[in-house]
Order: sequence, then C-alpha cells, then structure tokens
Amino acid sequence: MDEKTRPNLPFWFSGPEVSKLARAAGHWFDLLKEWAIWPARQLDPESCSEPVLNLIAWQRDIDRFDGEPLQLYRKRVKYAYVNAVDSGSVAGFKRIFMRLGIGYVEIEERMDGIDWDIVDIQLTDSQLSENHELLQVLIQHYGRTCRRYRWKIITPQHVTVRVTEFNNDHRTHAAAVPPIRVASRAVQFCNDHQTTAIQEAT
Repeated sequence: MDEKTRPNLPFWFSGPEVSKLARAAGHWFDLLKEWAIWPARQLDPESCSEPVLNLIAWQRDIDRFDGEPLQLYRKRVKYAYVNAVDSGSVAGFKRIFMRLGIGYVEIEERMDGIDWDIVDIQLTDSQLSENHELLQVLIQHYGRTCRRYRWKIITPQHVTVRVTEFNNDHRTHAAAVPPIRVASRAVQFCNDHQTTAIQEAT
C-alpha cells in the first residue's frame, strides 16, 4: 500500500505502538489486494504463473521447445490466435516474424523456373543463427500444407553517397536558313494532263 492510501491516524493516536498497528494493517490490506487481483493476472499470458501459462498454451495448441526462453514462450502463447489467422497470407506471415522478435523478412513464392510449391524466406545470417529453432517451430506450426520452405541468406550492404556541387557553363547558338524564292510556270499538254515546272529564281 502506497503512502497515499495508508491509514492516517489522528494525532492523539500517534504513539509508537499504534503506528506499528497501522503499518501492520497496511501490509495486510496489500496482501488482500494481491490475492484479489491474482485471478485477473492469470488471464494474461505475460504475467500469469508458469503452471497457468502451460494450461493456456495447451488450450492454444502451443508447445514449448527445448531451451525456449520463458519470455518468448509467453509471446508465442499471447499471439497464438492472431498468428493462426495471419498464417494464411504472405503479409500475415511477415507479421508473425515481427511479433516474435525475429524482425523483417522477405517471402517469395511461385518464382519462374522453380517448382510452384517452393517458398523462399529471405533473412539475414544473424536472424537465422539467433532464431534457428524458433524458425523451425514457426514453419512447422504455421507453414502452409504442401509447401516447401527454403532459407535464403541476404547480406545488407551499406552504401555511402557523397553530395557535391559542380557548375557548368553552356552556350546556345541558333542558325537561320534564308528563304528560297521559286517561280512556277504552267504548261498545257494534251490528254488533259497538266505539268507544273518549278524554276529557282536567280
């Protein structure tokens, strides 16, 4: 019980023995508060006791793999329902990796020249080495039926671009062609044909 909620005794009850009684009463009510909120805390996988967590995990079809940290186990149990919904799409599969702390990955499927059932998951070398067992569990649990998954290692390269200023001088030259004057003369021929001769004027 914090200082604001502890009982304040009147000044005529400010003796040492009565103050001890007030502190004991405060500790007792703190204990009652913990007992009262304990059932509510057991509903949250992130704060419940480990035996209750195992029951919730069994209910949500989550098995703890060997060596799995307790915090990761709690996350997998907490997000079991939403992960099951997201497992049916590429975007949802990426969200599963993000929720469980693996990070961003790229997923490619139905690639040209490769069997249609192969799915490539592109991730960094550190992601694969640090989460190898978790990745295997996720593929086994949320992977789609009749699909083969392959890991592809991508190595990010840091590129530095320098920005500099440079100036160029330029000139534009325009040229004009003088007009050509022409003279025409019409000549009449037989068979109703007409020819026009063009003669350059000098």
